[in-house]
Amino acid sequence: QVQLVESGGGLVQAGGSLRLSCVASGRTFGGFSTFAMGWFRQAPGKERESVAEISWAGGATYYADSVKGRFTISKDNAKNTLYLQMNTLKPEDTAVYYCAADPFAQARGVIIPPYDYDYWGQGTQVTVSS
Repeated sequence: QVQLVESGGGLVQAGGSLRLSCVASGRTFGGFSTFAMGWFRQAPGKERESVAEISWAGGATYYADSVKGRFTISKDNAKNTLYLQMNTLKPEDTAVYYCAADPFAQARGVIIPPYDYDYWGQGTQVTVSS
């Protein structure tokens, strides 16, 4: 099993910034460096949506149109940590943010989404006030 723990959420004013972190632990199979990872969010009354995704090698990133140019996803393999830098936050970014892991992306030779997210964190709340 892979455990994912998010942190870094909170309350921020519109235009502000937050950095979310997601630490992976437990059985990491081939190692965190072989994981494709993603950030998702779910706002009240809405379905969960993909925010940003990153390939296992870290060389390819994908963003929802709503966050392009404002959010940056990255992974630090030495720290088993995924990040989401969120700048110029808007009230519509308010949601619970989840990280997810596909531990077998490298093994399947998958570079671009869709990934198979087998593991999910518990989520961290981000609230942006206007």
